[in-house]
Amino acid sequence: MSASRRRNASRRAQSAPPPPGNSDPWRTEGSFGYAAQSRTEGPSGSGAVGGTGPCIALLELASIAAGFETADALRKEAAVQILRARAVSPGKFVILFTGSVEDTASAHRRGLEIGADTLIDSLFIPNVEPTLLALMRGGRPNGTPVLDAVGIIETLSVASTVRAADIAAKTASLQLIDVQLAVGIGGKSYVTFTGDVADVTAAVEAGAADAERAGLLVRRVVIPRPHVDMAGVLGT
Repeated sequence: MSASRRRNASRRAQSAPPPPGNSDPWRTEGSFGYAAQSRTEGPSGSGAVGGTGPCIALLELASIAAGFETADALRKEAAVQILRARAVSPGKFVILFTGSVEDTASAHRRGLEIGADTLIDSLFIPNVEPTLLALMRGGRPNGTPVLDAVGIIETLSVASTVRAADIAAKTASLQLIDVQLAVGIGGKSYVTFTGDVADVTAAVEAGAADAERAGLLVRRVVIPRPHVDMAGVLGT
């Protein structure tokens, strides 16, 4: 290939659009996030739960500076991929990463050591619900979910909402609607989902119980028969 053709090919590669489906409310990702996307997003479609996702861990710190320091240390510790590392409301720092169970556990331990004095909350999930991870990374269910009963779990931390949502999704058959993680809501987070009233009630109780034990539950709600207008209110 001639030098001019190589230059043109390089320009086309640099100007290529990013992969689709990255309407992430946390931030616009760099290329490292796209590389992880195919491994972590899980099934696309209606938002119905089911399946086995990758191992993830999350650290939530009270200091932004400590967050950067911790992200650097845990990445040096093991071969993990950082999916999120950014400041969220109100001045917290969240690090979400994935890898093999062994590597993720090792990086998680190192992160806990480095960030211990500013740690708010953390989690380690060996096999996260894949549809939940897709929502955390900015995905949306295809189409408009048909609302049956609606469940809502609201907590004081990102990690506690993710834990509650993962537990809820593994407790009963339901459809995740949305997860909002400490962006513009005073550091609180919440998850919403729909299904028949028995499943939603069981999922809310199981997920909220974990947050309640940690002293991080704000409120749990089950709406058995939501008004039709609630589809718009819930952002479906």
